[in-house]
Amino acid sequence: MKDSLLVLSGGLDSTTMLYEYKERIALAVSFDYGSNHNKREIGFARLHCERLGIRHIVIPLPFMKEYFHSSLLEGAEAIPEGNYDEENMKSTVVPFRNGIMLSVAAGLAENEGLHYVMLANHSGDHTVYPDCRPEFVEAMSSAIHAGTWNGIKLLVPYTNITKTEIARHGKTLGIDYSETWSCYKGGEVHCGKCGTCRERRQALAEAGVNDTTVYE
Repeated sequence: MKDSLLVLSGGLDSTTMLYEYKERIALAVSFDYGSNHNKREIGFARLHCERLGIRHIVIPLPFMKEYFHSSLLEGAEAIPEGNYDEENMKSTVVPFRNGIMLSVAAGLAENEGLHYVMLANHSGDHTVYPDCRPEFVEAMSSAIHAGTWNGIKLLVPYTNITKTEIARHGKTLGIDYSETWSCYKGGEVHCGKCGTCRERRQALAEAGVNDTTVYE
């Protein structure tokens, strides 16, 4: 039954969710909020939706780049290189990004008569991004349910698993991860040095996935 809307970035996690739950996803939504890598991600999001025959829309949120402070919005040179950990990645936090996107997604889901909004947050993000943590998604789900006529719920099946486990799901589904984007610098190819590139490479290696991503 097509009962869900997926927030689809075009990255490894949400693309895996797109394929794993393709039978129930009626609509996928990408948000263009002005990040360094938005263009690269959204191109892959569009590609996979076209391939699966899933309706895809892009919603611009230009105010976030204009008013919010984050290295993710300030050019490739602002992105820190090194490990994917709290101290190194804290500058990439976009204030309440998921809260804003989920609010828009919930309104759109209600407008479309859908019952669930799906988000591909995972346990590796908990220490860095407050709006990926279990307590946030639980509270947000309650708010969305209370604030919609048809009682929409937030569906977050990856919340307590790792990126490696997500990549293992993708391996069984036959996903070509070179057709996804992770690098926060947003260049022509993955830089291989920033935290998200390092996290990606580690997860694919641990999952036994042949990493065909092109790195600098």
